[in-house]
Amino acid sequence: MKTEPQVLIYDTTLRDGTQGEGISFSVSSKLRLTEKLDQFGIDFIEGGWPGSNPRDMAYFEKAQHLRLKHAKVAAFGSTRRANIKAQDDPQLQLLLEAETPVVTIFGKSWLLHVEEVLRTTPDENLRMIEESVRFLVQEGREVIYDAEHFYDGYSDNPEYANKTIAAALQGGAVYIALCDTNGGRLVQDIKEITAGVIDGFPQAKIGVHCHNDSGVGVAVSLAGVEAGAIMVQGTFNGFGERIGNANLTSIIPNLVLKMGVSLSCGKSQENLRDLSGCVGDGGRRGPVGKAP
Repeated sequence: MKTEPQVLIYDTTLRDGTQGEGISFSVSSKLRLTEKLDQFGIDFIEGGWPGSNPRDMAYFEKAQHLRLKHAKVAAFGSTRRANIKAQDDPQLQLLLEAETPVVTIFGKSWLLHVEEVLRTTPDENLRMIEESVRFLVQEGREVIYDAEHFYDGYSDNPEYANKTIAAALQGGAVYIALCDTNGGRLVQDIKEITAGVIDGFPQAKIGVHCHNDSGVGVAVSLAGVEAGAIMVQGTFNGFGERIGNANLTSIIPNLVLKMGVSLSCGKSQENLRDLSGCVGDGGRRGPVGKAP
């Protein structure tokens, strides 16, 4: 009988990782890395943001022909713009054109950003989240909702932050990723807030997406799992904007070897160093060990 993993690993090296200074992957490199991440046993591979640049569009076109054995490729984008219908939003249409089985969209959790960045109302932001998710679900996509700046938004106004989660779930999101977008939260903050959300939404599948600006990206990701999160998002080698993302190269062995967590890639530990090196040189290395 096949044992289901306790925690899913969501890799965003090919999207969030490329926002790091000096990090750039060609289309062919991204395709090779997608195959290697799949071979390693990664559950979700975020390939890019359709429409943000021609390279990502070319990647998604070619990625449809990859014969992946385990991983699901995800396209990344945002909720619809304010005051238009989801089906009329060009960016959501591009997400569909990527033809990935999974779509990950982010939305605003922090009232400060709703009012000062989006310049819209709290109620309209909730509609933007729910309607965007529902539109993608109705088009046959599995949707992961990234709650941007969630921990900051929750600390400022927990009631509203929770309403954004409820909106995504109402729209049909399969997973909710709580994002420490600023990378400023410490372990106890992440653990307590994540546990509170899980208690408040017992039906939801909650994950964490942490950045490393305070130097504790790995620690807070592990704390999220301790609190009950069943998905960890991050990048190999900690690539990413500013200081970088939570480092999957460290998170994966800590989960498996020190915390006893079951992962789909748990049997590939002997190939972790090779995969890290392959990502580090832009996917130019050869095959990464044996398939799990």
